[in-house]
Amino acid sequence: MSAAPFPYKLVATDLDGTLLRDDDTVSERTREALIAATAAGAAHIIVTGRSVPWTRHVLDDLGYKGIAVCGQGAQLYDAGSRRLLTSVTLDRQLAGLALSKIEAEVGPLALAASRDGIDGEVLFGPGYRVQEGLPAVYLQDTAALWTAPLNKLYIQHPGLDDDELVQVARATVGSLVDVVMAGPGVVEILPLGLSKATGLSLAARRLGVKAAETIAFGDMPNDIPMFGWAAHGVAMANAHAELKAVADEVTTSNQADGIAVVLERLLGAA
Repeated sequence: MSAAPFPYKLVATDLDGTLLRDDDTVSERTREALIAATAAGAAHIIVTGRSVPWTRHVLDDLGYKGIAVCGQGAQLYDAGSRRLLTSVTLDRQLAGLALSKIEAEVGPLALAASRDGIDGEVLFGPGYRVQEGLPAVYLQDTAALWTAPLNKLYIQHPGLDDDELVQVARATVGSLVDVVMAGPGVVEILPLGLSKATGLSLAARRLGVKAAETIAFGDMPNDIPMFGWAAHGVAMANAHAELKAVADEVTTSNQADGIAVVLERLLGAA
């Protein structure tokens, strides 16, 4: 790659559907493009909806030693020292109220929850479909979900699709909690006001980088706040229509090295 000036000081990338291919790996081309961007003076930061326990193995595989924004902005994780820098928890009483209100509108929901902490387990109850390959603990009695601090709640409905569930939930409890879609079958209840943008802004401040110096990559509606914060938002070709609608550009898919395509162009190699 050429030594053309790189226009950003921070490259923020989502994980699933963005940095990761469908087999949960990062292509060699994308790795090389990120290395070239950091060599040109930019920091790379991962911003993911996954909690730290679901993210660490990816960071280890990448040799990533910086700060990662995890849990939809709830957690700042220092991968180099393997410690949490900040962690925001969900008010369980408020979450329980929100859940009861949503169920009053649509009927029973399948539930899962992410416990707080660097080793916090993801617990799931009857009927909840967990993404294959991610560790989770089954609970027959979902009352146990509420016995320890949580970062987020996951909800699924047997009849409504993700978009429909988000729409109803936001209309019903949007003044109590935030509701986001983070991926297929992944609808989350979060503390009100929490987003990837809040976590990314905290991480950027620690790095001494401004929003105007940031390019962000993503694929789902939970990336919309991050695109609103960053100077330039790039949606993957496989992205949800809501994210594409607010993106500054659309690149190729996560399967076709979409991040690398943009970074190589900015580095003067395309």
